[in-house]
Amino acid sequence: MGDRRVYWQIVKAQVRSQTQYRTSFTVDLVFSTVIAGLDIATVFILFSVTGGLGGFGGQAVLLIAGLASLAFALADLTFGNAERLRELVRSGAFDALLLRPLSALGQLLASNVAPRKFGRIVQGLVVYGIGLAVSDIQWSAAKVGLAVIAPVAACVLFGCLFVIGATIAFWWVESGEVANSVTYGGRDYTSYPLTMYGESAFSRIFSFGIGLAFVAYLPALALLDVPDPLGTPDWLRWCSPLTAAVAAVLAAAAWRVGVRHYRSTGS
Repeated sequence: MGDRRVYWQIVKAQVRSQTQYRTSFTVDLVFSTVIAGLDIATVFILFSVTGGLGGFGGQAVLLIAGLASLAFALADLTFGNAERLRELVRSGAFDALLLRPLSALGQLLASNVAPRKFGRIVQGLVVYGIGLAVSDIQWSAAKVGLAVIAPVAACVLFGCLFVIGATIAFWWVESGEVANSVTYGGRDYTSYPLTMYGESAFSRIFSFGIGLAFVAYLPALALLDVPDPLGTPDWLRWCSPLTAAVAAVLAAAAWRVGVRHYRSTGS
């Protein structure tokens, strides 16, 4: 409990420092929200041209895109600072995190929090809420629970990808583009129905090897109660929390191995 208070104080200090200049903060927040909205707009530009995406209509596409956008925005706020690890490893500043009597990962995630990212969360929440409202969902207790849990589970999954991608820097400092291809590439990948990508080896790796099918596509199918054209079992649609738990175990293991491998700058 004491450590949590310390992390919270670190976050509050970061927020206070970044909101001192209100005009700059407001402009940054607005532009961040607008840019995030362009990702959603891209989906519907494609939909307006083709009349459908991967065999799904506009309501399903909106639900998938909204869920993916909200999940990634939450993960970017809470786990996005993991990307800074390669800079700290390169400069040797990671040593300072190891010397303090706190979790190095906790310190990394709590530092340099960007309040402008809240705008992306609001935008994703609005789109997801509209998607739930306009979709033909036969609500039940299980589906209400899934609608609440799915964004959180997807946030954890994306967050684990941030952490796992960052740990590559312990072996390969110039690993940013590799990690971004999975995190930010995963955001774009999950914004569309997976049927758009066919059943190629690439799609299978991203969808089930990395687990991106559990971010938005499979939960949306469960909420809409429609069969998966790709033929996945019905029970798999409800496994987002389990997938997130497995990802968390793998991310924790990758972090521990990476920290043990770290030998400071110049080594």
